[in-house]
Amino acid sequence: MHFNPYGGSAAELAALLVNAEPGADLIRVLDEFGYAPITGLDAAQDARLREWIRRLDEVFAEPTVARLNGLLAETTTRPYISTHDGRAPHLHYAWEGDPMDERVKAYTAAGLATLFCEAPGRIGRCSRAGCRMVFIDTSRNGRRRFCSTRCSTRVHVAEHRRRAV
Repeated sequence: MHFNPYGGSAAELAALLVNAEPGADLIRVLDEFGYAPITGLDAAQDARLREWIRRLDEVFAEPTVARLNGLLAETTTRPYISTHDGRAPHLHYAWEGDPMDERVKAYTAAGLATLFCEAPGRIGRCSRAGCRMVFIDTSRNGRRRFCSTRCSTRVHVAEHRRRAV
């Protein structure tokens, strides 16, 4: 399924941040994703972004209009059209001069909100008991239940073994 950049990449970044280890270097996570940080994060920004990630996790647990509107209301969203780096015109939701944590918040909130409006069932949490991973369902039929093939296989093997006994 093809998503627009904010429903796709931004929502994928939200999932990546939620799935990151609690003490992960967030600048490195952003950089490896391709969200090129212009500035670093000071201690206060890092703390605010980690709290934001906790809030994103709540959306994956139960995506609702109220939760997503709450996230959007907390951002410094100011949409504008950008043509940087020779790219075709595309939307940005925060000014590039804004603090990094504010830019990430605006980007991920807009991405999850866009995805929710287009296909709310595509925001998911792994169905394997004990797994806390989240995902954006980009499968053709939109029926993904697990974060990975590994979790899916574990559940299906356990179900098979229960039936065989």
